[in-house]
Amino acid sequence: MSARLARLLPAFALAGCGLFGKDEVVDPPAELTGFVPELEIEELWRARVGDSDPILRLGLAPAGDGSRVYAAANDGKAGAWDARSGERAWLVETDLPLSAGPAVGEGIAVLGSSDGDLVALEAGDGAERWRIKVSSEVLASPAVGRDTVVVQTVDGWLRALDARDGSEKWALEQSVPALSLRGGAAPVIAGETVIAGFANGRLLAVGLADGEEIWSALISPGSGRTVLERLVDINATVQVVGEDVYVVNFQGRVASLALESGQVLWTREMSSYRGLGTDLSNLYITNDLSEVVALERRSGGTLWRQELLRRRELTAPVPFGSAVVAGDFEGWLHWLSTDTGDIVGRVRVDDASISGRPLAAGERLFVLTDAGVLAAWRVKPDAGGG
Repeated sequence: MSARLARLLPAFALAGCGLFGKDEVVDPPAELTGFVPELEIEELWRARVGDSDPILRLGLAPAGDGSRVYAAANDGKAGAWDARSGERAWLVETDLPLSAGPAVGEGIAVLGSSDGDLVALEAGDGAERWRIKVSSEVLASPAVGRDTVVVQTVDGWLRALDARDGSEKWALEQSVPALSLRGGAAPVIAGETVIAGFANGRLLAVGLADGEEIWSALISPGSGRTVLERLVDINATVQVVGEDVYVVNFQGRVASLALESGQVLWTREMSSYRGLGTDLSNLYITNDLSEVVALERRSGGTLWRQELLRRRELTAPVPFGSAVVAGDFEGWLHWLSTDTGDIVGRVRVDDASISGRPLAAGERLFVLTDAGVLAAWRVKPDAGGG
């Protein structure tokens, strides 16, 4: 098997595609090795959200509004917890196979389902505000901003809905290749602009009010002899820092673009379907080998690469204090130094995998496992800050 096809296996495992024969062998996940802990990490609280199927690798991840953290499970349960104490504010049953979200804003928590449903719950008490059908499965968290909910479905449609009642404001479509990775990039609202990445490798900026195109950029065209080699999905949610947009696609590039015009500021070859994170100075990417790579945000220059967690199916990396944190397929959270990439802390949340991006909120880090366990962690202040 070629190295490129070997890298594809975890991504297609998410889609349930049997692409390889029984005799094909892929390098196993790296075994965890010893390290000298530099951070003392403690669990603050944990809660049971509901039950999920770890094999599905859904777009479910915690979200916060400053005082509460919201989470959902594939069995249809969704709830809110006090961010400091872990006391449950509410837990409701939606009777939907939830697959993405929640997205929180405008007084609501919005979730998508694998049956093509979108439901908005009141953030205060979990009461249902509205529920609609969209055109296809929702595997990327919606975005909420200025009385508008934006959702992208796996069939290439991007829709803007009225946050009050779910009525459609506008919709647009991008072509979807015959074969693509399972999942999708969540749309991002930046002021009056919506940024969305698609399975065809295109990044689109449109007006939040009317859906009119502001600019469009092809991050990298598909190339190669086979349909697998031509996959260029943007599955990693873009990051916006000030006036800069950062995006990475599968078997393609990581790029920095100007938010206003879409002008490309720099690009580098990179392949990722897991995600990226940013702080004021750096860009952190989990590539398709589950290596974490740190780049200088302004130039794209490499700062460090952490290879000890290869093939552990890491989540998107999340900057958190002096570290960047990612979860893995065995339920471990790994803390890496933002300066060197060295492993400086590690805790196990659960024996179930962590697929959703952890949430950093102030001094707390929230994580949801694929088994429906929500937990809050912090780095003890006398042990390095966090």
